[in-house]
Amino acid sequence: MRHVAWGTLALLCVASAWAKGPVTAVPHVVPNTKVLVLGTVHLVEAPKHFQASSLDPVVDKLVAYKPQVVTVEQISGETCVHMAQLTTVYDPEDVRRFCADTSKAKAATGLEIIDALAQVQSTLKAWPISPTPAQRRHLAALFLASGDGTSAAVQWLQLPEAERHAGDGLDAALVDQLHGMATGNESYQIAARVAARSGLQRVYPVDDHTGDNLDITDARGYGKAIQAAWDSHAATVAADRKTKRALWDKGDMLGVYRFINRPEVLQREVDADIGAALGDTSPEHFGQMYVAGWESRNLRMVANVHVAFRETPGVRVLSVVGSQHKPWFDSLLGQMQGVEIVDVEKVLQ
Repeated sequence: MRHVAWGTLALLCVASAWAKGPVTAVPHVVPNTKVLVLGTVHLVEAPKHFQASSLDPVVDKLVAYKPQVVTVEQISGETCVHMAQLTTVYDPEDVRRFCADTSKAKAATGLEIIDALAQVQSTLKAWPISPTPAQRRHLAALFLASGDGTSAAVQWLQLPEAERHAGDGLDAALVDQLHGMATGNESYQIAARVAARSGLQRVYPVDDHTGDNLDITDARGYGKAIQAAWDSHAATVAADRKTKRALWDKGDMLGVYRFINRPEVLQREVDADIGAALGDTSPEHFGQMYVAGWESRNLRMVANVHVAFRETPGVRVLSVVGSQHKPWFDSLLGQMQGVEIVDVEKVLQ
């Protein structure tokens, strides 16, 4: 699930802010929307001695950027409902894998995902400048019921410690769930923390697996072909991955993020993934199918990012996404009218 031909990708990745935008731009009077795409590691891969506090310098740099919209690599409750209903199209196991379990939140609030989404929307429309702790707890419960635990965490983190307790829709099970997020993935450890410190009320889930839901009749053959392609290019990224692991092992997470967001490092990752897959010679064209799924997924994800800021042109956007998505995000978002891609290297320096 990754990239485009390397000759084509070279056109996308010509600078640290890779996209040059469309050939013809429509005149506009609103300042450009600035989009910072932070390529991230997935913290589920963290070494056992990883300390969340090692991310503090990264979070500090991103807060200083002053984002007004934050997006995360997470599937929305709306998309999860869609996938769950179409059992002949989407494997229920994939729905369980990619979508949050909202059963505890439903038990606490009595709300199905769709009803919770509607209540989140109406609550945010009437949101006061200075919400009470009770209002934050209630909105956190609604977010959990809607399948958006990261936005629930944004509310939770803005509560004083003494106010982080059950009530207003949160029962003991949901409080435990929110406390458990403190050791969660990058959506919580970076995006939710940045959003909360920036005074935002939510993040926006933008992931989408409807585009890479490939119809593969020979799953074993497909897996073998893609793995063989990766193995054939493993040497391309061996040194980079060793460097990243060394930085991670010594707790230098700012160093990790500076390293993995460098254009030359991203280029080598693409060569070893998408470039390798495009060279697959299987008669079924498994490698090319893999690349098509990856690109379709990125197109749909980027569209979701655009939706997150379409009604607030001129804002500053932070998009936290797996690092291999970054070349597509920079390129595709940079082609949109009135969008300026922010150089992540300068933000993290």
